[in-house]
Parts: sequence; C-alpha cells; structure tokens
Amino acid sequence: MANRAYYRQTMMQKILMGRSVIPRTASLFILVVALNARAQVAAQKSGDLAPLPLTLPPPALKGTPQNLPTNTTALAFTDKSPPPFLAPKGVTNAALGKPVTSSNPNPINGDLQQITDGKKQAFNENVVTLRRGSQWVQIDLQGEFNLYAIVLWHDFTTPVVFREVIVQVSDEPEFKTGVHTLFNNDQTGKSGLGVGTEREYFENPLTGEGKLIDAKGIKGRYIRCYSHGSTDNALNTYIEVEAYGLPVK
Repeated sequence: MANRAYYRQTMMQKILMGRSVIPRTASLFILVVALNARAQVAAQKSGDLAPLPLTLPPPALKGTPQNLPTNTTALAFTDKSPPPFLAPKGVTNAALGKPVTSSNPNPINGDLQQITDGKKQAFNENVVTLRRGSQWVQIDLQGEFNLYAIVLWHDFTTPVVFREVIVQVSDEPEFKTGVHTLFNNDQTGKSGLGVGTEREYFENPLTGEGKLIDAKGIKGRYIRCYSHGSTDNALNTYIEVEAYGLPVK
C-alpha cells in the first residue's frame, strides 16, 4: 500500500512539473494512432477525386509514323497513354456547346462552333482551319467555373507539333484583367504573351489523346487558346476544346 501511495505521489509531482508520465510503449501507440488518423484524412481527401470523365476519339493511325518532325522540343513520340488524370468528382465538360469566337472570325475551313460540338474524330469535316500567323479561339463558358483540366485537339490526323501554344483563362472577354496563363510553350516570347517554359508536344494519332492541361481549380469564365502554325504548315487548326470544371457557387 505504501508503494502504491508513493507511486501516486510521484506521478502527481511529475504531472505538476509538466513532465511526461506516459510509458514509452504508450507513446509509440499514440504516435501510430496519430499517423493512422492522418492517413485516413488523406484517404478521405483522395476519395473526393476520380479519373477525369474524358472520352478519347479513336486513333487516326496504326503503326509507327515515319518522318516525324525533329525541329521541336517535344518529348519522344510514343503510343503509351499517361495515367488517368484525377479531378474532383462531378466535373463535366463546361465548354460543350458553348459559343466560340476567334481572332479569325471567318475560318478558311469549317465553323467556329465545331470547336465545342463534341465531335473529336480525326475527320477532315471536323477540322476548323484558321489563317496564318498567331491566332486564337475563345470560349465563353457563360458562367464562372472552377476549372481543373483543359484538353485541346488541334489536328491529330498526322503527328505534328503546333507552335506557340498558349492557354489562358480570364473573368472578362477582352483578357485585360484577371488573366491566368495555364500553359505556354512559346519559348522565344514571339507571341508577346511572355516567354513560355513548357515543352512542345506531338498531336498523337496513335492514341487520340489531346493535350491535357492541369488548370488547378482556377476560377474563370473565358478560355483563350493561341497557336502559330505547326511543323506541317503555317495554318492553325482545331478539332475540339474541352474544359472540365464545376460551377462556382
């Protein structure tokens, strides 16, 4: 009994002095519980994400293409698909059917509204062709969205590389304020929109993949996409632009 009383008195003194009274094994147990709790929180957060509901068009070619462009900073051409892109559950293509304007309002071929009509197959009738030089197309989402991914298909009938590709988002149609640049591979700054740091990329006819750009949840209503010809010719072409997001509440 005396030993128990002494033990209780000693413990109380340690508590009053602010010293730890938890045995080492108990400390380890508490640490493990805390780490598991953190892991559970992380798992819950990741559970709010899901693969982007992106439907790819059929490939335009089979087999390894010949005479690939070499005057480019693009990574080596491949038929391997990247891992699925994760975005918040419930995102949809906010650009589908939305109005499109352009620096070239009267395309050489096709109609601007085809760029958001959902038809992504590599058919000539789906390709909208703009004139030479630096040109842009702009999509009005008709409301503010938190954007998580923007996907471009310029023209993947052949493995070409489009030049000076820049994608911006803004909250006003003139792109004078609230402009966020999501992608810029104009590495010389010739477009006048800043020097880009991203690589060029191949339009991939073996997979049908477009260029997927992480929008990081940026808020905006208007999307503007620039290009300046390609390794194939000086014209600018588009098949489809998609923008995955959730309406701003």
